[in-house]
Order: sequence, then structure tokens, then C-alpha cells
Amino acid sequence: MPSIQTAMPDVLIEALAAAPDLFLSDLLRYFLAAGMVYLLVHIVFAKALAPRRIQPRRTGPGQIRREILASLRSIAVFAIVGTLVALELLTGVSQAYFDPMERGPVWFMASLFALIVAHDAWFYWTHRLMHRPRWFRRFHRLHHKSRTPTPWTAYAFNTGEAVLHALFLPVILLVLPVPVLAIFLWGIHQIVRNAVGHCGVEIFPAGKDGRPRFDWITTVTHHDLHHAEPGWNFGLYFTWWDRWMGTENPDYHARFAAIVQRQSDPLTKGQPATRVTKEA
Repeated sequence: MPSIQTAMPDVLIEALAAAPDLFLSDLLRYFLAAGMVYLLVHIVFAKALAPRRIQPRRTGPGQIRREILASLRSIAVFAIVGTLVALELLTGVSQAYFDPMERGPVWFMASLFALIVAHDAWFYWTHRLMHRPRWFRRFHRLHHKSRTPTPWTAYAFNTGEAVLHALFLPVILLVLPVPVLAIFLWGIHQIVRNAVGHCGVEIFPAGKDGRPRFDWITTVTHHDLHHAEPGWNFGLYFTWWDRWMGTENPDYHARFAAIVQRQSDPLTKGQPATRVTKEA
């Protein structure tokens, strides 16, 4: 039986060999999710959703090109860091497992929900860290160059920020038993929610009082406000952490109500928000 010292180089090579497949799969998810959201929101249903456009400013091709190029770099970083997940699986350190029904269907759903909740917590606290003046320029400034975000903004990160986001999975898999299929579904959920959250058009439903119908979920307005006023709204999927920590924008509900009520106002129906400017 080969010793650990002689086996490790082979394991490292095998883990690194997974990087191209990881890159391609994440690249496909990014372009499918961001592209589909962009197509539906900004082309197919653009006229119907015009009253719900959050900002009057329009994005130019220069911004979208910058976002896609930055996202390609982020995906490369995700693939490199993702080899840690492969290495953990190969060495038996990871708690992930392949048979989705090994612990039963209840745990399958619970583990998927646990991944989403844990990722939301990871995002909130690393996001707040990156907004500290000492770290903002180095880690997060590029993402905030998109003051009017688009679905393509989803992965437009500095290299350091991409590393922080990518580290979540190899860290959580050291302690949380999760089937590989749940990890795959979490990855789809993550990029779809990310693309929707940056789409710039409020597509979430409202109650009769104008508040979000599912107020515990971050709406498009919630994250769009973060790009417009970066000191607030650090959450990714849920509003919990922002409310517990007092970092939710105090004007959030009023802004959301004003946007969704435009659609029913006969004076503004079918019209975007007031003046339109271009963002390069």
C-alpha cells in the first residue's frame, strides 16, 4: 500500500485536473442564468416591466463588457479554489457524499436549506468586512463600479472578493454533511438569485400595503439600494441579518412600495422612472 507521502502528489494532480470542468460548468451556469434573466427582463418583457425599473439610469455596453470580463476572471478563481473541494473529496476530509438518499429525503432537503442559510450568513459578514475602508478598494470596489447593476454584475468581482466567495464551499463541507446533488442545486440557486438580485427591475410581488409579500427574502430593490447607497443592505438571500444588525436601509420599504405602485398608477403605467441617463 503506498504511503501518504507518495500518494499525495497523485491526489493533488487528480484534484487539479478537475479545474477545467469546474470552470466550464460555472461558466455555463453564469451565462445561462445571467443571459436568461437579461433576456426576459430587459428584452422580452421590457415594456411590461418598464414601470418597475428601479433606477432611471441606463447601463451602456461599456459597463456590461467590463462586468462579463471581470466575471470570467472570477469564474477562473472559483475553479482554482474549487479544486480544494475535489481534494477534500479525494482525501476523505469532506463531509459531502454522492448518494443523495444516503441519509433520506428529509435530510436531503434540510441540507440544501442549511447550505443556503449558511451561505447567506457567510456572504453577509464577508460583505460587511469588504466594506470597511481598509478593504473596500482592494476587495470590493470593482463590483460597486456598477452603480446601476445588471444580471451580468453577478460575478463582477475583484480577485480577492472572488476568493472570499469561493472559500465558502470548501469550508462548509468540512463540517456539514451534504449530498453532491444538493451542492449542485445550491449552485444553481446561488447564481439565479444573484442574477435576479442585480437585474435592476423589481419582479417580486407586493401585498396590498405595498410591502414585499415575502418580506424575509431580499427583493431586487433591496440589493439595488445597496449599489446606490453602499452603507446598507448587505444580505444576499434573506433580510434577517440586516434587520438583526440594524443595517437595512430605513427607506427600503418606502422605495419598494413606490416602485411597485407605479405599475398600477394610470399616469405612470408603461413608463420608466423619470429622467434616463447612461452609465458607461
